[in-house]
Amino acid sequence: MITCIIRYRIDPFGRDDFATYARNWGEAIPRCGADLVGYFAPHEGSATTAYGIYNIENLAAYEAYRARLAADPLGKANYEFAKNARFILAEDRLFLKNVSHPASSKVQP
Repeated sequence: MITCIIRYRIDPFGRDDFATYARNWGEAIPRCGADLVGYFAPHEGSATTAYGIYNIENLAAYEAYRARLAADPLGKANYEFAKNARFILAEDRLFLKNVSHPASSKVQP
């Protein structure tokens, strides 16, 4: 299992648009095959940093998921919404794996 963490830099005046965007992904992401942890918007501190976090089996499953998401009607509409409203200034993805495994004393390879 890998975790994808998307870091967004958003327009501080576009936080309501980002919240709408996040709610839309809350429907589309699980339907397309990823385990959504959640979307997190600025509350205190930075007014421009937000995150989306989900788990997926591996990078091959990620590629198939991304194709399903791009073909999903809500996914397509959400990509267009973000493109047209321009509240996302930048985004980057980081893929991590859990190596702490709290139920185990051994680190898995």
